[in-house]
Amino acid sequence: MKIKDIIAVLEEMAPLAYAEDFDNVGLLVGDSETKSTGILVCHDALENVIDEAIKKNCNLVVCFHPILFSGIKKITGKNYVERAILKAIKNDIAIYAVHTALDNHSAGVNKIFCDILGLENTKILIPKQNFIQKLVTYTVPENAQKVRQALFDAGAGTIGNYDNCSFNSNGTGTYKGNAKSNPVVGKRHKLTETEEIKIEVTFEKHLQSSVLKALFDNHLYEEVAYEIYELQNSHQNIGLGMIGEFENAMNEKDFLLFVKDKMIANGIRHSAFRGKKIKKVAVLGGSGSFAIKNAIQAGADAFLTADLKYHQFYEAENKLLLADIGHFESERYTKNYIVDYLRKKILNFAIILSEENTNPVKYL
Repeated sequence: MKIKDIIAVLEEMAPLAYAEDFDNVGLLVGDSETKSTGILVCHDALENVIDEAIKKNCNLVVCFHPILFSGIKKITGKNYVERAILKAIKNDIAIYAVHTALDNHSAGVNKIFCDILGLENTKILIPKQNFIQKLVTYTVPENAQKVRQALFDAGAGTIGNYDNCSFNSNGTGTYKGNAKSNPVVGKRHKLTETEEIKIEVTFEKHLQSSVLKALFDNHLYEEVAYEIYELQNSHQNIGLGMIGEFENAMNEKDFLLFVKDKMIANGIRHSAFRGKKIKKVAVLGGSGSFAIKNAIQAGADAFLTADLKYHQFYEAENKLLLADIGHFESERYTKNYIVDYLRKKILNFAIILSEENTNPVKYL
């Protein structure tokens, strides 16, 4: 199995198009055409993790956080990023990062967070914007079903829990072909009027090329008329953070002790107790201070995230309990999820969970 074959599985799990624009995801180091000897899954691809990969004969490291995040002009081994990259290159080890591609997935980082806590009725906290496009095309009735099904097979027509969604309307199409034309219906140089069906479907924008290919391959016209629009609709199944509910509410202190135990947190910083029960909880793995207002607007009793600064605790405004459980801690089960996913998709292959603890934060 080549690394590119594993990448295809990883992109099924976390499509790169789901990632935030600022992020650096995908294959960061290595050649996708290389035959893989094994996969090591980790949280951070540090030098000690590369050593572990060498020891365990894994030439592909799949990490959550990208070791290469911002621009780099030299690789001289002067810092932890450069040392990890140098060692990976010297030992022909590829590095692939998922990060916000999995953060934004409805089954990704924040769903894992919710599942560990036992939250129910979960939904995306901050749905992704400007991610949905709409295709409008026209064809004769006898070709309509074939075109629709091809578009559905390419990923179009999925809205939330529904698929095969389209809108169809009848009308009259007109055209006149020139000397170079070869019309399927009508004759060149002659104005043709024919009954047509207008087909409208929505799709995630990264699917545009495959949707258009399906259209062109299955439409019977020589020249295919179509339009693509970018919609302002939010994508309810893709986005950052998640919110859900406990079956039974608990008091604030018991809630934080419960979170500390489930997320194996060595310490939790939190805003003032409000003396109210916790039932509805928002979560955002990693640095999530930007989502405090979203959690409040969603009616959360508590918001769990990480990397909060001193003044950001004031933003709780006595409207919810704000808790910083630690960056690593809020994402700690992500690598386990990746391993489980790969083992279900790739059988009889070495897929190893890293034993290295890459959390840089220590506690007394």
